[in-house]
Amino acid sequence: MSVRAACFDLLSALLDSWAVWDAVAAELGSPGLGRPWRRRYLALTSTTGTYRPYLDLVEHSAREVGLPSIAAGALERCWPGLSPWLDVVPALSALALPLAVVTNCSEVLGRAAAARVGLSLATVVTAEAAGAYKPDPAPYRLACERLGHAPSQVAYVAGSPFDAEGALAHGFQVTWVNRLGDAVPPSLTGVRVIGSLAGWTPDPG
Repeated sequence: MSVRAACFDLLSALLDSWAVWDAVAAELGSPGLGRPWRRRYLALTSTTGTYRPYLDLVEHSAREVGLPSIAAGALERCWPGLSPWLDVVPALSALALPLAVVTNCSEVLGRAAAARVGLSLATVVTAEAAGAYKPDPAPYRLACERLGHAPSQVAYVAGSPFDAEGALAHGFQVTWVNRLGDAVPPSLTGVRVIGSLAGWTPDPG
């Protein structure tokens, strides 16, 4: 079935959020804790299911890795520092398809982050709007409803393995942009894995 739309993870696939987490950790005197904090936050959101306040999870993950509770507020203040990876705008601009993002985020921060991509998006689906965090089916389902297409007609670009697994289970045509070169779990054997969006097209060819 032909691809009718493209849907993307926002904070990992399109935006270099790792740099912002690193900057906040450095500002708080613990420059080595940015990535552990972000990875712990990803683990929390991927296992939470029903939506809880986003910044509560950010704060919880900060405390678990040894950062103070004020880290969540500091991250919120630094949110305007989010920037797209260098390959994003050229790759997405070349697609003659409706573009959407699905993000494990609050409505306010999700829409602010989406604006940082710098491109017109057909819809922005947040965990708050869907009532659950990925990989729960709710965010993926809401994206398809808003786009007006079946999952099999949507190319989905995940930013993490749990997101790729959730999108795959929902029936999307899935690519994982593995920007940090993480190990590919056996559950994603057969899924297209790329290091960047440079040259990416929905059709693997």
